[in-house]
Amino acid sequence: MKKITKSTYLDWYENMLFWRKFEDKLAQVYIQQKVRGFLHLYNGQEAILAGAWHVMDHKKDKMITAYRNHVQPIGMGVDPKRVMAELYGKKTGTSQGLGGSMHIFSPEHNFFGGHGIVGGQIPLGAGLAFSEKYFNRGGVVLTFLGDGAARQGSLHETLNMAMTMKLPVVFCVENNGYAMGTSVKRTSNHEDIWKLGLGYEMPCGPVDAMKPEKVAEALDEAIDRARSGDGPTFLDLKTYRYRGHSMSDAQKYRTKKEVEEYQKIDPINYVKDIILDKKYASEDDIKNIDKRVKDKVKECEKFADDSDFPDKNVMYDAVYEQDDYPFISHKL
Repeated sequence: MKKITKSTYLDWYENMLFWRKFEDKLAQVYIQQKVRGFLHLYNGQEAILAGAWHVMDHKKDKMITAYRNHVQPIGMGVDPKRVMAELYGKKTGTSQGLGGSMHIFSPEHNFFGGHGIVGGQIPLGAGLAFSEKYFNRGGVVLTFLGDGAARQGSLHETLNMAMTMKLPVVFCVENNGYAMGTSVKRTSNHEDIWKLGLGYEMPCGPVDAMKPEKVAEALDEAIDRARSGDGPTFLDLKTYRYRGHSMSDAQKYRTKKEVEEYQKIDPINYVKDIILDKKYASEDDIKNIDKRVKDKVKECEKFADDSDFPDKNVMYDAVYEQDDYPFISHKL
């Protein structure tokens, strides 16, 4: 595995803090109705992306996920200003403002969504992995899903196919415990989601996903296995989200005390404490990082505010192709 160094921890802290503050800003502008529709935030789960990015081959490996998908493309190298603009519905967004919150895409950065249908990305991830194997590209696909999506029948069909074909894919369950609002213990006769892999004799196991090192270790092993031709892995990444399923979630299924207990093991504070304990940086250095992050978020907000909405004909062309429908006018 790529060595975890002083630089790694400093990068992890700055990146995870930026992802957190970026989404805090989204929550703020959502209330101002600058972002419309649904908004699913990642607060608390940042160690997963930090650990994954550390061990991925940035030129070959791909990522696909569900609708809690704002920070992943940023981690994969997409300009965060364009991600913010996409959520605003602006033409400078990653999909010219037509995808919105749940459908961020950037194939040039090996990020393939952002999918609004629960579990819809699972077979797509296996399909991407099949392509990697068929064309001998050498890439591995990280397919992320929530604990709610783990109850979809498509998961079992995909696990069976992936194992039979020995596809280079890692199935990563971001197990935040509640799906939309129903606890894991109420959706199955056991709470160990990783055991679903046992039925397919697929390598599987639980991971402490509040610590980026643990995520990196587990994914490094899984990626190496997939890249060497030995097939998929099924990981149960045990994490926690501090906010509701979406901005409209009243969170009546859990107590404030429970959230506060998990905040005591916040992944960002965990990394910050390591940095200070090992004297990788001083308190003043941390303050400078915090300021850089704050300024960067402001730049993203300004970019999105100042950008224009897409023209009506652009929205129309996303549904109809004029050459195929010559009788349809583009004038709305």
